[in-house]
Amino acid sequence: MQAWLCENPVGVEALTWQSLPTPEPKAGEVLIEIKAASLNFPDLLIVQNKYQMKPALPFVPGSEYAGVVAALGEGVTHLQVGQSVACLSGTGGFGTHTVAPAAMCMPLPAGFSHVDAAAFIMTYATSHHALLDRAQLKSGETVLVLGAAGGVGTAAIQIAKAHGARVIAAASSDEKCALCLSIGADATINYSRQNLRDEIKQLTAGRGPDVIYDPVGGDLAEPAFRSIAWRGRYLVVGFAGGPIPSLPLNLTLLKGASLVGVFWGDFARREPQAQAAMMAELAQWYAEGKIKPVIDQTMPMSELKAAYAHMGSRGVKGKLVMVN
Repeated sequence: MQAWLCENPVGVEALTWQSLPTPEPKAGEVLIEIKAASLNFPDLLIVQNKYQMKPALPFVPGSEYAGVVAALGEGVTHLQVGQSVACLSGTGGFGTHTVAPAAMCMPLPAGFSHVDAAAFIMTYATSHHALLDRAQLKSGETVLVLGAAGGVGTAAIQIAKAHGARVIAAASSDEKCALCLSIGADATINYSRQNLRDEIKQLTAGRGPDVIYDPVGGDLAEPAFRSIAWRGRYLVVGFAGGPIPSLPLNLTLLKGASLVGVFWGDFARREPQAQAAMMAELAQWYAEGKIKPVIDQTMPMSELKAAYAHMGSRGVKGKLVMVN
């Protein structure tokens, strides 16, 4: 097998494409022939030693991937050789093969492409858990999505619309705003040239959004929270914008609003039955055409460093997917 190996987590430049022995799956594991792997923000942090999970060195990055089961470890009975699966195991995806815990593998129904599957679990599970579980979104409510043209942002737009909400998508360019409209957003705000608070006020007739979905953080957080509706729910999803913001807590009092943390990974670990039910619903929505990953582009696995550079340019719309 071949894979991108991180022997020293000082950044993308230290990754090397190497030939490695193909591993044998142990009990409870499967060997997967990788067909596609998506590039997520944690994949950048982990090779910079900035992510909360710090795998033992050396390791192969690539948290989310899809492929075909090539071999079964002892005790694996719910999967079979030749079956297509998707997996989010944290590492291992940027190569031609990897071993993964069988329990983390999502069997793919017929018609679910490997490229879509590689861009599915992290973004759609995060957004579903955030909007429907943590925010308890109701049909007819208004959702403001920040960073709306990114992977989790595009997933949030589609899930909110599938649940009957009105969606305002906020992004950093007219091109990204146009993408958001094309996948179902009702209105957009280009916060690189428009005042976020003024536009929110106009688009909600002064009421504000019921739910704010924020994977960005940084300077957008406070003006967004100041615009929230009475009894609104502000979803803290991530900090792709860089700085972790500090919000004046009196704002929660004045708006009767809630700051709600979203940690899908721990939800999946702590509440596996709820996680399984959620993934089943998402797979059904995909089959019905209600949701579909937005793919910025596919690139050969050998061009991973170029893909990282593209992601760092903030030009990605949806997800970047590496293919073998």
